[in-house]
Amino acid sequence: MTTNTLIDKLNEALGWELRAINMYAHYAANVKGIHRLQLAPMFDGEATESLEHANIVRKSIVKLEGVPVTERNPHPITHTTNFSEMLQYSLETEAQAAAVYGEVMIQLEAAEDQDLKDAIEQIYLAELRSVEELRLLME
Repeated sequence: MTTNTLIDKLNEALGWELRAINMYAHYAANVKGIHRLQLAPMFDGEATESLEHANIVRKSIVKLEGVPVTERNPHPITHTTNFSEMLQYSLETEAQAAAVYGEVMIQLEAAEDQDLKDAIEQIYLAELRSVEELRLLME
């Protein structure tokens, strides 16, 4: 593992977090009907969690002497007012983020910075929990 490879992968994760912030804020504002009571707060919470993750990843990149990206991942955010579609797009986003963090965890196996490992592992586990929660919501 090179530091530059790790920084690149962390920047990829940061891009997904920045995208998730926008997507969840958009869905929280646009969810309609009876599902708004449960899903708007959930989407707001996910946006807040993504912001927290982005801050941790950004600081990790700077700690490694890299430059954090400022643009979100370019994968389009689909506008919909259909709660089921919102959940599906959310699941896809969380699964992608979890996959990227899984790749980061592999790169961190040889790293000596235990604080960095622990911080990214906590984000990775949170992403996996989000994937499972969304999967259950969609059943």
